[in-house]
Amino acid sequence: MSAGHPILQFGTSRFLQAHVDLFVSEGSDALGGITVVQGTDNPASTKRSQALADGYDVVIRGLSGGQPLETRKTCRSVREVLHARADWQALRERVRGPVRVIVSNTGDSGWALAPSDNAGQLAEGAEAPSSFPARLLVLLHARWQANPGTELTLLPCELVSRNGDRLRDLIVSLAREWHCAPPFVEWLQVHPVWGNSLVDRIVSEALEPAGAVAEPYALWAIEAQPRLQLPCSHPAIVLTDDLPRHERLKLFLLNLGHTLLAELWQRGRLAADMTVLQAMQDALLRQPLERAWLREVLPVFDALGQGDEARAYLVSLRDRFLNPFLVHRIADIAQNHDMKKARRIRPLVELAEVYAPALHQPLLRAALAPH
Repeated sequence: MSAGHPILQFGTSRFLQAHVDLFVSEGSDALGGITVVQGTDNPASTKRSQALADGYDVVIRGLSGGQPLETRKTCRSVREVLHARADWQALRERVRGPVRVIVSNTGDSGWALAPSDNAGQLAEGAEAPSSFPARLLVLLHARWQANPGTELTLLPCELVSRNGDRLRDLIVSLAREWHCAPPFVEWLQVHPVWGNSLVDRIVSEALEPAGAVAEPYALWAIEAQPRLQLPCSHPAIVLTDDLPRHERLKLFLLNLGHTLLAELWQRGRLAADMTVLQAMQDALLRQPLERAWLREVLPVFDALGQGDEARAYLVSLRDRFLNPFLVHRIADIAQNHDMKKARRIRPLVELAEVYAPALHQPLLRAALAPH
């Protein structure tokens, strides 16, 4: 068997450090260590990657029962870091062997394809593809050739509804475009378990050279299905038969709230270093956000039979937005803003058109309008 570890992770972000990696470090029944794949040549990413396997700290700051809470935890689940381009052949060997779970969080544009990627990169000894989907396809092809019968679960953490299904469809489509062998294409569809999941934790700051500052609240909701393998057991990992209920709460209350604040911040040309806490303390931002939640979002949850659950989530969400210990900058939230509006606001407006057609949503529709 090849050297390596049972969990393969694409991404070095502070979110993964304070979420998946920390869960594996402090949970029980962990499959083993994590091999992290650095996907870019960014010097900051390289510096962070070099420090991950040495163990790093995660600072948990927030309010618990109205009282300040701060704890520092050391994460030791990351055992090695490979560079996708420089260590490509070693990475192919890892996937042929002990990998049982593949995790990813590649950012809002991480699933974009690169024109330079091509079927020739499936060949042994070929250079690494540039995009994450093409890299994943090549690695899965290597797995199929070496160990087609071994169990494998993929758990994308990107904030895309039905992210496992969507990633599977993307990889299968690319395999067909590359004219891969039909047995391999069929294997992609039926053998790996493509898990749909939702992550929920605000990770506001990076520590140097590695580590992060995060809020106490954490959730990794994963849709139950046969043969699914979890990287570990942890109180924040929830197996569910109704993932859309969890998705709607986070997407249309927390994420929509963040993106609406970013929209108001941009239109108002406000301070470049404004934080979520400062925005929540500014009536010119807080009041429209509260109106949107109350008048334009909660009625949709009522129409879906999820109103009580949404109101309870919103109570805790206000505390999270008002967390005085997190420096969560609006400028960070505003990155890839148009894409986020399309994912976080437009689907809620479309749901309203079906389930609450008489509902007026002026604030949300204004956010979607070009400016």
